Amino acid sequence: MADWLAALDRRADLRAKAGLTRRLQPRPADDQMTDLAGNDYLGLATHPEVTAAATAALSAYGLGATGSRLVRGSTDAHQALEDELAQWLGTDRALVFSSGYLANLGALRALVQPRTLLVSDAHNHASLIDGCRISGAETVVTPHADVLAVAAALEAAPGRPAVVVTESIFSVDGDLAPLTQLHAVARRHGALLLVDDAHALGVTGPAGAGAVAAAGLAGEPDVVITATLSKALGGAGGVVAGPAEFIRHLVETGRTFIFDTALPPAVAAGVHAALRLARVGDDLRLELSDRVGLAVGRLRAAGLTVSAPDAAVISVTAPGPEAASAWAADCRDRGVAVGCFRPPSTPDSRSRLRLTVSAGVPRANFERALEVIVDCAP
Repeated sequence: MADWLAALDRRADLRAKAGLTRRLQPRPADDQMTDLAGNDYLGLATHPEVTAAATAALSAYGLGATGSRLVRGSTDAHQALEDELAQWLGTDRALVFSSGYLANLGALRALVQPRTLLVSDAHNHASLIDGCRISGAETVVTPHADVLAVAAALEAAPGRPAVVVTESIFSVDGDLAPLTQLHAVARRHGALLLVDDAHALGVTGPAGAGAVAAAGLAGEPDVVITATLSKALGGAGGVVAGPAEFIRHLVETGRTFIFDTALPPAVAAGVHAALRLARVGDDLRLELSDRVGLAVGRLRAAGLTVSAPDAAVISVTAPGPEAASAWAADCRDRGVAVGCFRPPSTPDSRSRLRLTVSAGVPRANFERALEVIVDCAP
Protein backbone atom coordinates (compact mmCIF):
# COMPACT_ATOMS: atom_id res chain seq x y z
CA MET A 1 0.00 0.00 0.00
CA ALA A 2 2.93 2.36 0.62
CA ASP A 3 4.45 1.80 -2.83
CA TRP A 4 2.51 4.60 -4.44
CA LEU A 5 3.61 7.05 -1.74
CA ALA A 6 7.23 5.99 -2.19
CA ALA A 7 6.86 6.57 -5.91
CA LEU A 8 5.58 10.09 -5.24
CA ASP A 9 8.60 10.72 -3.00
CA ARG A 10 10.94 9.59 -5.77
CA ARG A 11 9.26 11.95 -8.21
CA ALA A 12 9.58 14.79 -5.71
CA ASP A 13 13.30 14.04 -5.35
CA LEU A 14 13.75 14.18 -9.12
CA ARG A 15 11.94 17.53 -9.28
CA ALA A 16 14.13 18.87 -6.47
CA LYS A 17 17.33 17.83 -8.28
CA ALA A 18 16.07 19.61 -11.40
CA GLY A 19 15.28 22.78 -9.46
CA LEU A 20 11.54 22.33 -9.98
CA THR A 21 10.28 22.14 -6.40
CA ARG A 22 7.24 24.32 -5.74
CA ARG A 23 6.07 25.46 -2.32
CA LEU A 24 3.07 27.34 -0.99
CA GLN A 25 4.02 30.65 0.60
CA PRO A 26 1.08 32.08 2.56
CA ARG A 27 1.07 35.85 3.03
CA PRO A 28 -0.46 37.71 5.98
CA ALA A 29 -3.12 40.37 5.61
CA ASP A 30 -0.59 43.05 6.55
CA ASP A 31 2.04 41.79 4.10
CA GLN A 32 4.70 44.44 3.43
CA MET A 33 6.19 42.77 0.36
CA THR A 34 6.44 44.86 -2.82
CA ASP A 35 4.33 42.82 -5.21
CA LEU A 36 5.68 42.30 -8.72
CA ALA A 37 4.25 38.79 -8.90
CA GLY A 38 0.48 39.20 -8.56
CA ASN A 39 -1.84 40.32 -11.34
CA ASP A 40 -3.57 43.30 -9.70
CA TYR A 41 -2.48 45.52 -12.60
CA LEU A 42 -4.56 48.58 -11.73
CA GLY A 43 -4.37 48.22 -7.96
CA LEU A 44 -8.13 47.76 -7.67
CA ALA A 45 -8.22 44.71 -5.37
CA THR A 46 -8.05 46.96 -2.31
CA HIS A 47 -9.73 50.06 -3.73
CA PRO A 48 -12.25 51.43 -1.19
CA GLU A 49 -15.14 51.40 -3.68
CA VAL A 50 -14.42 47.78 -4.58
CA THR A 51 -14.19 46.53 -1.01
CA ALA A 52 -17.27 48.55 -0.02
CA ALA A 53 -19.31 46.97 -2.82
CA ALA A 54 -18.14 43.50 -1.84
CA THR A 55 -18.87 44.18 1.84
CA ALA A 56 -22.41 45.36 1.10
CA ALA A 57 -23.11 42.30 -1.04
CA LEU A 58 -21.62 40.02 1.62
CA SER A 59 -24.04 41.43 4.15
CA ALA A 60 -26.97 41.15 1.73
CA TYR A 61 -26.35 37.71 0.21
CA GLY A 62 -24.11 35.91 2.69
CA LEU A 63 -20.79 34.17 2.14
CA GLY A 64 -21.50 31.97 -0.87
CA ALA A 65 -23.88 31.66 -3.79
CA THR A 66 -25.38 28.50 -2.18
CA GLY A 67 -25.69 26.64 -5.47
CA SER A 68 -24.91 26.44 -9.15
CA ARG A 69 -26.03 29.24 -11.44
CA LEU A 70 -29.00 27.23 -12.76
CA VAL A 71 -30.21 26.21 -9.30
CA ARG A 72 -29.99 29.09 -6.81
CA GLY A 73 -26.59 30.59 -7.57
CA SER A 74 -27.61 33.37 -9.95
CA THR A 75 -28.21 36.70 -8.22
CA ASP A 76 -28.85 40.28 -9.22
CA ALA A 77 -25.11 40.86 -8.68
CA HIS A 78 -24.21 38.26 -11.30
CA GLN A 79 -26.71 39.66 -13.80
CA ALA A 80 -25.55 43.23 -13.37
CA LEU A 81 -21.91 42.19 -13.80
CA GLU A 82 -22.67 40.18 -16.94
CA ASP A 83 -24.66 43.02 -18.50
CA GLU A 84 -21.85 45.54 -18.03
CA LEU A 85 -19.16 43.06 -19.12
CA ALA A 86 -21.01 42.51 -22.40
CA GLN A 87 -21.38 46.25 -22.91
CA TRP A 88 -17.70 46.88 -22.12
CA LEU A 89 -16.42 44.08 -24.35
CA GLY A 90 -18.79 44.99 -27.17
CA THR A 91 -20.47 41.58 -27.36
CA ASP A 92 -24.09 40.42 -27.38
CA ARG A 93 -23.84 38.70 -24.03
CA ALA A 94 -21.40 37.65 -21.33
CA LEU A 95 -21.52 34.70 -18.95
CA VAL A 96 -19.65 34.64 -15.62
CA PHE A 97 -17.95 31.46 -14.36
CA SER A 98 -16.37 30.80 -10.99
CA SER A 99 -12.84 30.94 -12.50
CA GLY A 100 -11.10 31.88 -15.71
CA TYR A 101 -9.79 28.33 -15.95
CA LEU A 102 -13.32 26.90 -15.99
CA ALA A 103 -14.41 29.58 -18.46
CA ASN A 104 -11.74 28.41 -20.92
CA LEU A 105 -12.57 24.73 -20.43
CA GLY A 106 -16.27 25.44 -20.93
CA ALA A 107 -15.86 27.69 -23.95
CA LEU A 108 -13.62 25.27 -25.83
CA ARG A 109 -15.83 22.28 -25.16
CA ALA A 110 -18.88 24.23 -26.31
CA LEU A 111 -17.18 25.28 -29.56
CA VAL A 112 -16.42 21.70 -30.57
CA GLN A 113 -18.71 19.71 -32.83
CA PRO A 114 -18.00 16.50 -34.77
CA ARG A 115 -14.76 16.72 -36.81
CA THR A 116 -13.76 20.10 -35.32
CA LEU A 117 -10.09 21.03 -35.63
CA LEU A 118 -8.54 23.20 -32.92
CA VAL A 119 -5.47 25.24 -33.92
CA SER A 120 -3.69 26.29 -30.73
CA ASP A 121 -0.68 28.58 -30.23
CA ALA A 122 2.35 26.88 -28.65
CA HIS A 123 2.54 29.50 -25.88
CA ASN A 124 -1.10 29.24 -24.81
CA HIS A 125 -1.99 29.09 -21.12
CA ALA A 126 -2.50 25.73 -19.42
CA SER A 127 -6.26 26.31 -19.22
CA LEU A 128 -6.46 26.57 -23.01
CA ILE A 129 -4.24 23.52 -23.43
CA ASP A 130 -6.41 21.53 -21.04
CA GLY A 131 -9.55 22.82 -22.72
CA CYS A 132 -8.30 21.50 -26.05
CA ARG A 133 -7.50 18.13 -24.50
CA ILE A 134 -10.77 17.78 -22.63
CA SER A 135 -12.78 18.73 -25.70
CA GLY A 136 -11.68 15.54 -27.41
CA ALA A 137 -11.12 17.40 -30.68
CA GLU A 138 -8.07 16.99 -32.87
CA THR A 139 -5.62 19.75 -31.94
CA VAL A 140 -2.78 21.14 -34.02
CA VAL A 141 -0.25 23.16 -32.00
CA THR A 142 1.35 25.85 -34.15
CA PRO A 143 4.59 27.77 -33.50
CA HIS A 144 4.13 30.86 -31.38
CA ALA A 145 2.36 33.77 -33.12
CA ASP A 146 2.93 32.15 -36.53
CA VAL A 147 0.04 33.23 -38.76
CA LEU A 148 1.36 31.30 -41.76
CA ALA A 149 1.43 28.09 -39.69
CA VAL A 150 -2.17 28.69 -38.62
CA ALA A 151 -3.16 29.22 -42.24
CA ALA A 152 -1.39 26.02 -43.27
CA ALA A 153 -3.16 24.02 -40.55
CA LEU A 154 -6.55 25.31 -41.71
CA GLU A 155 -5.73 24.73 -45.38
CA ALA A 156 -4.85 21.11 -44.56
CA ALA A 157 -8.38 20.53 -43.19
CA PRO A 158 -10.75 21.84 -45.89
CA GLY A 159 -14.43 21.65 -45.09
CA ARG A 160 -13.93 20.89 -41.41
CA PRO A 161 -15.22 23.16 -38.62
CA ALA A 162 -12.25 24.79 -36.94
CA VAL A 163 -11.35 27.12 -34.09
CA VAL A 164 -8.16 29.17 -33.83
CA VAL A 165 -7.21 29.40 -30.14
CA THR A 166 -4.91 32.09 -28.77
CA GLU A 167 -4.21 34.39 -25.87
CA SER A 168 -4.14 38.10 -26.67
CA ILE A 169 -1.36 39.11 -24.28
CA PHE A 170 0.60 35.93 -23.61
CA SER A 171 1.14 35.12 -19.97
CA VAL A 172 4.77 34.04 -20.32
CA ASP A 173 6.50 36.87 -22.18
CA GLY A 174 3.74 39.50 -22.29
CA ASP A 175 3.73 39.80 -26.09
CA LEU A 176 0.62 40.53 -28.15
CA ALA A 177 -0.83 37.99 -30.58
CA PRO A 178 -1.37 39.14 -34.18
CA LEU A 179 -5.13 39.20 -33.65
CA THR A 180 -6.11 41.06 -36.80
CA GLN A 181 -4.15 38.68 -39.02
CA LEU A 182 -5.36 35.60 -37.15
CA HIS A 183 -8.96 36.71 -37.55
CA ALA A 184 -8.48 37.33 -41.27
CA VAL A 185 -7.02 33.85 -41.75
CA ALA A 186 -9.73 32.25 -39.63
CA ARG A 187 -12.51 34.03 -41.52
CA ARG A 188 -11.02 33.12 -44.89
CA HIS A 189 -11.26 29.47 -43.92
CA GLY A 190 -14.63 29.67 -42.19
CA ALA A 191 -13.07 29.14 -38.76
CA LEU A 192 -13.88 30.75 -35.43
CA LEU A 193 -11.40 32.68 -33.30
CA LEU A 194 -11.26 32.21 -29.52
CA VAL A 195 -9.19 34.82 -27.68
CA ASP A 196 -8.24 34.62 -24.01
CA ASP A 197 -8.01 38.34 -23.18
CA ALA A 198 -7.04 37.78 -19.54
CA HIS A 199 -3.85 39.86 -19.43
CA ALA A 200 -5.22 42.63 -21.67
CA LEU A 201 -8.60 43.27 -20.09
CA GLY A 202 -8.45 46.53 -18.15
CA VAL A 203 -4.92 47.20 -19.38
CA THR A 204 -5.25 47.83 -23.13
CA GLY A 205 -7.90 48.88 -25.62
CA PRO A 206 -10.51 51.67 -25.57
CA ALA A 207 -11.60 52.28 -21.97
CA GLY A 208 -9.52 49.23 -21.07
CA ALA A 209 -11.82 46.89 -23.00
CA GLY A 210 -8.92 44.64 -23.97
CA ALA A 211 -6.91 43.61 -27.00
CA VAL A 212 -9.87 42.25 -28.96
CA ALA A 213 -11.52 45.66 -28.81
CA ALA A 214 -8.21 47.35 -29.64
CA ALA A 215 -7.96 45.20 -32.76
CA GLY A 216 -11.46 46.25 -33.85
CA LEU A 217 -12.83 42.72 -33.48
CA ALA A 218 -15.33 43.30 -30.66
CA GLY A 219 -18.76 41.99 -31.55
CA GLU A 220 -17.66 40.04 -34.62
CA PRO A 221 -19.92 36.98 -34.96
CA ASP A 222 -16.99 34.59 -35.38
CA VAL A 223 -15.04 35.79 -32.32
CA VAL A 224 -15.41 34.48 -28.75
CA ILE A 225 -13.67 36.23 -25.86
CA THR A 226 -12.68 34.64 -22.56
CA ALA A 227 -10.98 36.29 -19.60
CA THR A 228 -10.38 35.97 -15.92
CA LEU A 229 -11.76 38.58 -13.54
CA SER A 230 -8.82 38.11 -11.20
CA LYS A 231 -6.19 40.29 -12.86
CA ALA A 232 -6.82 43.96 -13.67
CA LEU A 233 -10.24 43.71 -11.99
CA GLY A 234 -8.65 42.44 -8.80
CA GLY A 235 -11.24 39.80 -7.95
CA ALA A 236 -11.97 36.23 -9.02
CA GLY A 237 -14.03 34.41 -11.59
CA GLY A 238 -14.04 34.18 -15.35
CA VAL A 239 -16.13 35.33 -18.28
CA VAL A 240 -17.04 34.07 -21.74
CA ALA A 241 -18.41 36.75 -24.06
CA GLY A 242 -19.70 36.52 -27.61
CA PRO A 243 -22.81 36.00 -29.74
CA ALA A 244 -26.06 35.52 -27.84
CA GLU A 245 -26.62 32.13 -29.49
CA PHE A 246 -23.30 30.83 -28.19
CA ILE A 247 -23.90 32.07 -24.64
CA ARG A 248 -27.31 30.37 -24.68
CA HIS A 249 -25.59 27.17 -25.80
CA LEU A 250 -23.15 27.47 -22.87
CA VAL A 251 -25.94 27.99 -20.34
CA GLU A 252 -27.78 24.92 -21.60
CA THR A 253 -24.84 22.56 -22.20
CA GLY A 254 -21.65 23.84 -20.54
CA ARG A 255 -20.63 21.35 -17.87
CA THR A 256 -18.17 23.71 -16.14
CA PHE A 257 -21.02 26.19 -15.84
CA ILE A 258 -23.96 23.89 -15.07
CA PHE A 259 -22.31 21.71 -12.44
CA ASP A 260 -20.16 24.26 -10.62
CA THR A 261 -21.16 26.39 -7.63
CA ALA A 262 -21.53 30.00 -8.70
CA LEU A 263 -19.09 32.78 -7.99
CA PRO A 264 -19.93 34.30 -4.57
CA PRO A 265 -22.22 37.34 -4.99
CA ALA A 266 -19.87 39.48 -2.93
CA VAL A 267 -17.06 38.79 -5.39
CA ALA A 268 -19.36 39.54 -8.34
CA ALA A 269 -20.32 42.87 -6.78
CA GLY A 270 -16.72 43.78 -6.01
CA VAL A 271 -15.62 42.91 -9.55
CA HIS A 272 -18.47 45.01 -10.92
CA ALA A 273 -17.25 48.01 -8.94
CA ALA A 274 -13.71 47.38 -10.20
CA LEU A 275 -14.99 47.19 -13.77
CA ARG A 276 -16.56 50.64 -13.48
CA LEU A 277 -13.30 52.05 -12.17
CA ALA A 278 -11.32 50.32 -14.92
CA ARG A 279 -13.53 51.80 -17.64
CA VAL A 280 -12.55 55.32 -16.54
CA GLY A 281 -9.01 54.38 -15.52
CA ASP A 282 -7.00 55.88 -18.38
CA ASP A 283 -4.72 57.59 -15.86
CA LEU A 284 -3.95 54.24 -14.26
CA ARG A 285 -3.18 52.74 -17.67
CA LEU A 286 -0.84 55.63 -18.48
CA GLU A 287 0.99 55.11 -15.20
CA LEU A 288 1.19 51.39 -15.89
CA SER A 289 2.66 51.97 -19.35
CA ASP A 290 5.21 54.40 -17.94
CA ARG A 291 6.31 51.89 -15.31
CA VAL A 292 6.65 49.10 -17.87
CA GLY A 293 8.91 51.30 -19.99
CA LEU A 294 10.95 52.27 -16.94
CA ALA A 295 11.40 48.65 -15.87
CA VAL A 296 12.44 47.42 -19.29
CA GLY A 297 14.93 50.26 -19.66
CA ARG A 298 16.57 49.78 -16.27
CA LEU A 299 16.75 45.99 -16.49
CA ARG A 300 18.24 46.06 -19.97
CA ALA A 301 20.73 48.73 -18.94
CA ALA A 302 21.90 46.29 -16.26
CA GLY A 303 22.65 43.70 -18.94
CA LEU A 304 19.61 41.49 -18.35
CA THR A 305 17.69 39.82 -21.19
CA VAL A 306 14.19 41.26 -21.07
CA SER A 307 11.12 40.69 -23.23
CA ALA A 308 9.46 43.45 -25.26
CA PRO A 309 6.12 43.60 -23.41
CA ASP A 310 2.90 44.80 -25.01
CA ALA A 311 1.06 45.19 -21.70
CA ALA A 312 2.18 44.74 -18.09
CA VAL A 313 3.90 41.32 -18.13
CA ILE A 314 7.72 41.43 -18.31
CA SER A 315 9.88 38.35 -18.77
CA VAL A 316 13.51 38.35 -17.57
CA THR A 317 15.62 35.38 -18.66
CA ALA A 318 17.41 33.29 -16.00
CA PRO A 319 20.33 30.89 -16.66
CA GLY A 320 18.28 27.87 -15.55
CA PRO A 321 15.59 26.64 -13.16
CA GLU A 322 17.81 26.54 -10.08
CA ALA A 323 19.18 30.02 -10.80
CA ALA A 324 15.66 31.34 -11.35
CA SER A 325 14.51 29.87 -8.02
CA ALA A 326 17.49 31.30 -6.15
CA TRP A 327 17.02 34.71 -7.81
CA ALA A 328 13.36 34.85 -6.84
CA ALA A 329 14.18 33.72 -3.27
CA ASP A 330 16.87 36.38 -2.89
CA CYS A 331 14.43 39.05 -4.07
CA ARG A 332 11.82 37.79 -1.63
CA ASP A 333 14.33 37.93 1.24
CA ARG A 334 14.80 41.61 0.39
CA GLY A 335 11.07 42.33 0.35
CA VAL A 336 10.24 41.96 -3.34
CA ALA A 337 7.88 39.30 -4.68
CA VAL A 338 8.52 38.23 -8.28
CA GLY A 339 7.16 35.40 -10.38
CA CYS A 340 9.42 32.46 -11.15
CA PHE A 341 8.60 30.48 -14.29
CA ARG A 342 10.39 27.19 -14.91
CA PRO A 343 9.68 24.12 -17.00
CA PRO A 344 7.11 22.65 -17.38
CA SER A 345 5.31 25.99 -16.90
CA THR A 346 7.25 27.51 -19.80
CA PRO A 347 6.48 26.38 -23.34
CA ASP A 348 10.05 26.92 -24.57
CA SER A 349 11.86 25.22 -21.64
CA ARG A 350 13.47 28.55 -20.76
CA SER A 351 13.47 29.67 -17.13
CA ARG A 352 12.72 33.27 -16.30
CA LEU A 353 11.47 35.69 -13.73
CA ARG A 354 8.07 37.09 -14.61
CA LEU A 355 7.38 40.58 -13.38
CA THR A 356 3.81 41.84 -13.37
CA VAL A 357 3.68 45.60 -13.06
CA SER A 358 0.96 47.22 -10.95
CA ALA A 359 -0.11 50.84 -10.81
CA GLY A 360 -1.20 50.16 -7.23
CA VAL A 361 2.35 49.74 -5.88
CA PRO A 362 3.78 53.01 -4.50
CA ARG A 363 6.16 54.47 -7.09
CA ALA A 364 9.15 54.60 -4.73
CA ASN A 365 8.64 50.96 -3.78
CA PHE A 366 8.43 49.98 -7.43
CA GLU A 367 11.69 51.71 -8.31
CA ARG A 368 13.43 50.15 -5.31
CA ALA A 369 12.14 46.74 -6.38
CA LEU A 370 13.86 47.16 -9.75
CA GLU A 371 17.12 47.85 -7.93
CA VAL A 372 16.68 44.71 -5.85
CA ILE A 373 16.04 42.56 -8.94
CA VAL A 374 19.23 43.86 -10.55
CA ASP A 375 21.27 43.42 -7.35
CA CYS A 376 20.08 39.82 -6.90
CA ALA A 377 20.62 38.77 -10.51
CA PRO A 378 22.72 35.60 -10.90
